Amino acid sequence: MSYYSEHEKFHVAVDSIIFGYDEEGRELNLLLLKRNFQPAKGEWSLMGGFLKNNEGVDEAAKRILNQLTGLSNVYMEQLYSFGELNRDPGARIISIAYFALIKINASDLELVKTHGATWIPISAMPQLIFDHSAMVERALKKLQVRARTQPIGFELLPDKFTIPQLQGLYEAIYSKTLDKRNFRRKLLAMDLLEKLEEKEKESSRKGAWYYRFDANKYQDLLKRGFNFEL
Repeated sequence: MSYYSEHEKFHVAVDSIIFGYDEEGRELNLLLLKRNFQPAKGEWSLMGGFLKNNEGVDEAAKRILNQLTGLSNVYMEQLYSFGELNRDPGARIISIAYFALIKINASDLELVKTHGATWIPISAMPQLIFDHSAMVERALKKLQVRARTQPIGFELLPDKFTIPQLQGLYEAIYSKTLDKRNFRRKLLAMDLLEKLEEKEKESSRKGAWYYRFDANKYQDLLKRGFNFEL
């Protein structure tokens, strides 16, 4: 028996906003590609595709990202559903958007390049198709809130890092310069960093102390009601 036959049917798409942090350039990048089919063929697009009958939306997001970029094992979070009437001139399509923040490494650069995708700095983001720019804006705001309330930045840096390196990451996420003294004071007051007996001396003659994030201590503090706020 066919249920719901009296109701209209729509296409469901999945679009992924993949942010990547370039540690060397201290920039936040966005993963884009040139769309290879109509409508809007040849224009810049997010990683997107259509949901299949035999898969869930989370599974579709992973499959599409892998097919378009070669990337796998990327943790993506569902962001929002975009369903304005005329958002896609091709058909009535509802898009479920996902977002992620990853560290860009050399192998990822080569991998996405061979698949035709490109990392582009947020500061130089081109015009995107349909409502993809609105998707990026919403994801960036969510990312900025997340960075203020969770220690996501530590996952994107090496095991040992300097406070200037960490500040560079947060400045990339917030797209603004942060006060060095205030940032350092807030960070050290949380007592989540282990100071190492080693300095990074490539950036300055004096050098900056290396630190390591204490994940176990953070989890222990969470159980006792600790709030991360940077």
